[in-house]
Amino acid sequence: MRLLAFEAYLRLMQFDRYLSKGNFSAVYDVVRDCRQSSTVASHDVVDRVCRAVNLACIWYWKEVLCLQRSAATAYLLKRYGVAATLVIGVQNLPFKAHSWVEVDGRVVNDQPYLPNIYMVLDRC
Repeated sequence: MRLLAFEAYLRLMQFDRYLSKGNFSAVYDVVRDCRQSSTVASHDVVDRVCRAVNLACIWYWKEVLCLQRSAATAYLLKRYGVAATLVIGVQNLPFKAHSWVEVDGRVVNDQPYLPNIYMVLDRC
């Protein structure tokens, strides 16, 4: 778990660096282009990755944005053999944007009702 949390921490740093420079497309490209491991994922990998990212968020020296957290989660899940999707959605009134990760159409790193309150802009 420590190694996975450290890997999550490094991904948070990478995505934070891109976002601090206003380079949203780099975050998107890294997640989209991440090759899913051909190794069959163990049954508990989704839970382990989500816990590791949450732990890394606790250790992170500043507040972690939902996009940063979700990008790290989706990237790691793909690297560990899970077909994960980063979802970016918006709400009209009041205007809000949010991101989360889905596996088999199910939200894995946030509240399960998010697809009901946000219009999906994109998936990668």
